[in-house]
Amino acid sequence: MRLHQAGAKQFRHPAVGTLELVFHSFDLATADLGKLVMTVYTAEPGTPSEDGLKLLASWAATHVTATAAPAPFAADNT
Repeated sequence: MRLHQAGAKQFRHPAVGTLELVFHSFDLATADLGKLVMTVYTAEPGTPSEDGLKLLASWAATHVTATAAPAPFAADNT
């Protein structure tokens, strides 16, 4: 079996439909975890897939902002 280092894949998302994404995989060497592979997916600029990813990212950013806990308050006791 051969690991593809780059290519294209289609994903079906229930909210935004079909996303055609380009991927690149990179081997990451680690001393204590063995071999890791990082795969990065991107959409071609100007495509409906890019629009779908931007919409999903905006939803995720809104959700994180709305539900994130405030930073802990550090009292200055000097």
